[in-house]
Amino acid sequence: MSPILANLFLHYAFDAWVRREMPRVPFCRYADDGLLHCRSRRQAEYVMAQLIERFRECGLEINPDKSTIVYCKDRNRREAHEEVSFDLIGFTFRPRRCVDRGGNVHPNFLPAMSQAARKGINRTVRSWHLQLQNDKTLEDLSRMFNPILRGWLNY
Repeated sequence: MSPILANLFLHYAFDAWVRREMPRVPFCRYADDGLLHCRSRRQAEYVMAQLIERFRECGLEINPDKSTIVYCKDRNRREAHEEVSFDLIGFTFRPRRCVDRGGNVHPNFLPAMSQAARKGINRTVRSWHLQLQNDKTLEDLSRMFNPILRGWLNY
């Protein structure tokens, strides 16, 4: 019940508030993680200050270790900034090498599996002890592991 209550609370304390108070700032939220897309550092600093105040009004605190301003460096945003990556829901978003249709190589701000998610998957696969499953047929192994593998792929 707690995740449902937290989601309901954040819907009103955060989502509805951002839509009302900052209608020009696109955002997304996944449970207690969220992103706000600002056009400049100045706007990002203003939004962060407003969020800290809003959460304080609601009796909440923003975790300073997890909440930061990140520069989404890509082909069009070339400035040098200290923070250019972040993790969200099992993905690391950062500038990555990209090749466009014309064959030009350039940076693009894209997601990929985070290091923590990769470690978790490796730990799970190792726990299956595949090297000890030599009494199983390929069909048996498929029935055992396909639902998990399919879930990871769909995620």
